[in-house]
Amino acid sequence: MSEFSVASPSASDDWGQIAAESAADAQMYLVTVREIAAGNSPDATLPMALLALSQVLVMGARLGAVEDVVPAERFEPDAGPDAEFDPLRAGLANVFEGLDEYGDVVDPVLDPEPVVGYLSNDLVDIASALSHGLSHHEAGRTLEALWWWQFSYLSHWGERAAAALRVVQTLLAHVRLDADPDAVSEAEFDALHP
Repeated sequence: MSEFSVASPSASDDWGQIAAESAADAQMYLVTVREIAAGNSPDATLPMALLALSQVLVMGARLGAVEDVVPAERFEPDAGPDAEFDPLRAGLANVFEGLDEYGDVVDPVLDPEPVVGYLSNDLVDIASALSHGLSHHEAGRTLEALWWWQFSYLSHWGERAAAALRVVQTLLAHVRLDADPDAVSEAEFDALHP
């Protein structure tokens, strides 16, 4: 049995590798969510969302498992204007029409009261946080990007991604496993009476 160890990058090269992997994961998530919002592949929507959320949660888990990232400056440099995500939100709400709303518990430890969640909002919240970090990364502020991704994962988007993944996995299970009772009865009859 191998022992799990928490990574503690000690050199800028180590942080650079984690930043490069995180940036690639963030970019892939953004591309995939935009493809989903376009609605061009309705049969692939749930599998694409499942893979995108799973991969971005691996990114977040990697950042959550390492020591706290502390940038050199104690303030966040201006990353420029945030990207506009209202069109993406509208596209996702359209794609998930009738499936967008779900029952959620935002903080199962401190506030277990059920609330209403929206899959489209979750996907966009994640996209917005990842995009903000990408702005820092693309400007060459590697530690700032890592700090932002780590902080926002622990404070918000990680929880939203976990909730969204559960919803998408549940929807996919219903699509794949729910069957018409009449069709099941006919198949059972045919199997028992060849």
